[in-house]
Amino acid sequence: MEQSKSLSFVSNQDARDALLEWWKGLDDSRGDRAALRRCHNPTEVAFNPAFHRLRMKFKQFGYVNQESLALIAGILSHVRSNNEHVHVAAQMAAPKSGSTTACVSGLRFRRILKVQDNTELFEPLIRILHMLDGSVNIPVLANSIYWWNNEFTRKDWAFAYYDKAPTES
Repeated sequence: MEQSKSLSFVSNQDARDALLEWWKGLDDSRGDRAALRRCHNPTEVAFNPAFHRLRMKFKQFGYVNQESLALIAGILSHVRSNNEHVHVAAQMAAPKSGSTTACVSGLRFRRILKVQDNTELFEPLIRILHMLDGSVNIPVLANSIYWWNNEFTRKDWAFAYYDKAPTES
């Protein structure tokens, strides 16, 4: 197994596989998925055995930010399908069928970019997942949540969103 000082769900295939295996396992354990979906914050997620199964998978990677991992687990419980063909922010900028405006408005998107503490992403990202019909790029979403507190991640989202919806204000 590859061990890394900086965990990446995008570039580290072992981390990506572990995350996707855990997420797919939620299909077999609907009770765990339901319990995670009822959580209102990462602290409640941390009380859930399904989160601890994910946490144990990631011990092999050395230090892992437990709070960020709990946030990822809670949010991923709302994901219905993995769409690795498009960046999450670009997906937010794409219009729904029959519309010309972005699925997630520019105003809502800018509010998310202003969030400094990734734990404050919990409810807004769950709302956005519902707007995207539960289909997102899981590795990119998880990586973004995990590394949200750095400017690179938020810039990456801004570039991806506005490349797709340059006129969204």
